[in-house]
Amino acid sequence: MTGINRRKFLGAAGIGIGGAIGLNAVGAMASGQLGGGFWAPAVASADTVAGTIAGTTLEQVAVPLGSTGYRKLTAGAGWPVIVRTELAAAKPGRANTRRCLSSIVQMTDMHILDAQSPVRVEFVHPLIGSASRPQDTLTTQGLVSLVNRINQLRRGPITGRAFDAVVTTGDNTDNHEHIELEWLLTTMNGGALTPNTGDPDRYEGTQDSGVGLYWNPEQRTPGMFDDAGFPVIEGFLRAALAPISSPGLDIPWYSVFGNHDDSVLGTAPSGIGPITALYTSNLKLGIPSTQADADAIAQAMRNDPAAVPALLTGLTDFGWIVTPDARRAPFTPREFMAAHLQDGATGPGPHGHGFTAESVETGAGYYSFDISPGVVGISMDSTNRAGFVDGSLGAAQLRWIEDTLVAGSSRYYGTDGGMTSQQREDTLFVLFSHHTSDTMDTLLPDPENPLESRHSGAELIALLKRFPNVCAWVNGHTHDNRIFPHAGPTPEQGFWEINTASHIDFPQQARIIEIADNNDGTLSLLATLIEADAPYASDYSDLSQHGLASLYRELAFNDVNTDPDRLGTPEAQNVELLLASPLR
Repeated sequence: MTGINRRKFLGAAGIGIGGAIGLNAVGAMASGQLGGGFWAPAVASADTVAGTIAGTTLEQVAVPLGSTGYRKLTAGAGWPVIVRTELAAAKPGRANTRRCLSSIVQMTDMHILDAQSPVRVEFVHPLIGSASRPQDTLTTQGLVSLVNRINQLRRGPITGRAFDAVVTTGDNTDNHEHIELEWLLTTMNGGALTPNTGDPDRYEGTQDSGVGLYWNPEQRTPGMFDDAGFPVIEGFLRAALAPISSPGLDIPWYSVFGNHDDSVLGTAPSGIGPITALYTSNLKLGIPSTQADADAIAQAMRNDPAAVPALLTGLTDFGWIVTPDARRAPFTPREFMAAHLQDGATGPGPHGHGFTAESVETGAGYYSFDISPGVVGISMDSTNRAGFVDGSLGAAQLRWIEDTLVAGSSRYYGTDGGMTSQQREDTLFVLFSHHTSDTMDTLLPDPENPLESRHSGAELIALLKRFPNVCAWVNGHTHDNRIFPHAGPTPEQGFWEINTASHIDFPQQARIIEIADNNDGTLSLLATLIEADAPYASDYSDLSQHGLASLYRELAFNDVNTDPDRLGTPEAQNVELLLASPLR
């Protein structure tokens, strides 16, 4: 792996890494995608819509002005509805006979972030883009804007059914700090907050460091962000740290664990004494001073996250002195769940947002909940308590999932392929997790239960295919829009896996999923992407909460580490997903 010592980092910053891996890639995306190109105009077919498309990506979507350099955004034509028939045929007239059973909003990977945390390792961002982003100080403003959008929409655009629930599929916080969790809960439930830690009167992070490796918004700083054309915005940092308010969601919401919610940097194990102490210390990590230190940290974050804590605690060249803040202390999984149960954290409900006092006592971060009559959600905890980016499921959780599916199925299949029938009222199931089927392969033992076996995404797929009542598995983690069909041995044993982009990296979207019975032997999952309600562009003199939310999107688009593939192809954006109906 390329070395990332101080000399190489600052040298790379001077020649503009963005030119190699960043901005021009967006405009140059292959034009062979369905729809005639990445930014090709497309209009949703009016005869597919019974609700209203206003405020969704069916109506309009953010697109860049120009083709090179730092670009402002504007409203582009909406994305079409793509009908996908890999699991069932689309029968004519279904839009006239369908009945909507449920309407869900998925929010994922919000990464509410303490941008001044001493534990952050921003210096590796040329190799691991998520380590530092120009929009890092604006995550709360961006999330409030998404909450506003959901409240404005109130119902699904295709069927018009009012939203039944919102589900956050993990990485709610970025570095599992108590203050990040407090900001998250305040934003989701409503209230006022100040997105600042450390010194109450000034910013103490990388964005006023004068180092060209980072965007320094209030001064022209030679380096990669200056080369990419990033603006100078007087007063940006003071505005970013100013108090804001959130109306909170109007709709009941449920919370799901992500790896950033229970591990250091979403990568390394928690509970390492020196690292825990660093969270609340007055020492801020800088750029490693030796080639060996830099290479070791980069390699470990990629290939051996368990080694990261020891490497960080071994650094002797800290960047600078900062104001310590006890609120930065990391929370445990039990504390994460308990915070959802605190007085004042209920908001629109339900109390605990899926977690219960029993959850806190046992440490089990998974549960089921009624989304709407006849539709049940299964919230999984796919994180690996040993740390690491990717996940897995414990044996007890896998058995619980199977038991839950059996309880709501009048028929299902055994591991031998034989069908079992029983007298049960059929329930449709939607499963939620942070990790995807192809990122659940970290099978290391849970430190709290080291003798329990761990199970992969492939094993979960095999289980779900045995139950015709499973409609979808909805997840995040990748920060990409992707959708996969999982065909079973018979048509009724298939289900869809729906993976949605994050709300920190561009395109900063969430997804509405309307489940409809077409009354013709099929179900339709009508999935529509939405953006926050912030304007696509605002003047840099507008440093209001709304103006900063607009800048949050613009900076994410122009990030030198942006990945244009995150938007996905049209087949993973606004879609109708057909599958055989188990309802009789």
